[in-house]
Amino acid sequence: MIYEVTIGEQTYQVELVRTAVGWKCKLGGREFAMDAVFIGNGVLSILALGKSFEAQQDTTAGATTIVVGRRRFNVTVRDPRSLRSRSRSDTSGQGVKKLVAPMPGKVVRVLAEVGTPVDIGQAVLVIEAMKMQNELKSPKKGRVSKLNVREGAAVEAGQTLAEVE
Repeated sequence: MIYEVTIGEQTYQVELVRTAVGWKCKLGGREFAMDAVFIGNGVLSILALGKSFEAQQDTTAGATTIVVGRRRFNVTVRDPRSLRSRSRSDTSGQGVKKLVAPMPGKVVRVLAEVGTPVDIGQAVLVIEAMKMQNELKSPKKGRVSKLNVREGAAVEAGQTLAEVE
């Protein structure tokens, strides 16, 4: 899996590959072994480069921050595969837009129920896949008109999870 991670103003390309004993991470041309385990709601325990870190995700009003120790970082994570598919789709603000599962997983949180007004980029659902939580965000400003899943539901890649009109 390759992700674009923006921390503050700096963007990094991060490649993660699952191994028998954890993860292989490639960051800025440097490769190292690491392991990561969710130890609570939005809290990740990370072992990398011989050090242990605890990272806590905080999502408020559509913005995501990660807290490591006493430091807080504004973070955006993008899956380039998802960006390519979005750029091919109709990007006008008119009509119903669907939120589709990018991979198989499990719905761990519904952040916006039917009828909830949402802004473009606001998180609507959180799905977990391979022990990683991913926010699915609204593709437009509007209102959640349909919710096809509940918390705890298993989802398949390509499945329509919600609609925003």
